[in-house]
Parts: sequence; C-alpha cells; structure tokens
Amino acid sequence: QVQLVESGGGLVQAGGSLRLACAASGRTFSSYAMGWFRQAPGKEREFVAAISWRAINTYYADSVKGRFTISRDNAKNTVYLQMNSLKPEDTAVYYCAAQAYGLGSRSHTQYNYWGQGTQVTVSS
Repeated sequence: QVQLVESGGGLVQAGGSLRLACAASGRTFSSYAMGWFRQAPGKEREFVAAISWRAINTYYADSVKGRFTISRDNAKNTVYLQMNSLKPEDTAVYYCAAQAYGLGSRSHTQYNYWGQGTQVTVSS
C-alpha cells in the first residue's frame, strides 16, 4: 500500500515556474514507477510525465516537453515535477500516481495508487 501526498501547487503568472512534490509513504517506493497527470475543468485526465523506478526512463507529453522535468529522490520517497515557462493552458489539478513494478506509462489505467491532487493556476 502506498499513500501519495502532493504539494507545491498555487497561482503563478504565465512564464513563471512551480515545482510540485509528491511524497510517498511505504518502504517500497523505489520499486514504483511514478507519473504525473492533470485534469482541467470539463476535461479528461491527461498524462503529463512519468519516470521509471530507477529514473533511467522518463516520458513527457508533447505539450510539456522542454518545459517540465520529472525527477525522483528515492531516499526521500519523493517525486518532483519542475514546471517552467508555464502557460494558462497548464491550469489544472495535478495528480501523482504510482505504478507497481512498472517502467512508467502514459495511461492512467496502469497506475495503482493516486494522490488527492494539487491545484495549479496560471494567469495570463
């Protein structure tokens, strides 16, 4: 069982930066691939980024590639999402998710555990 708690969301102007963090409970965090997804009002949840359990593989949605960076610190049981050059269309609730014994996936159905989400609002 893994519990995930996101933090770091907030209100930022377009062009600004935020760093989201997702703290995980449990001793086996390092065996989980981690992902970030987002959901804007009236839209479906969409993939943002993922990282394999040893951080060898990373994946990004085309819409965030070059602006967002996913990373993890297994010693701290935490995964991060550094978001730069934010745009109003990045406004959404951001969720982190854990995939047991996986390499990371763009599909939300492949993840076993989810956090409660953190709101990111980018003003124009």
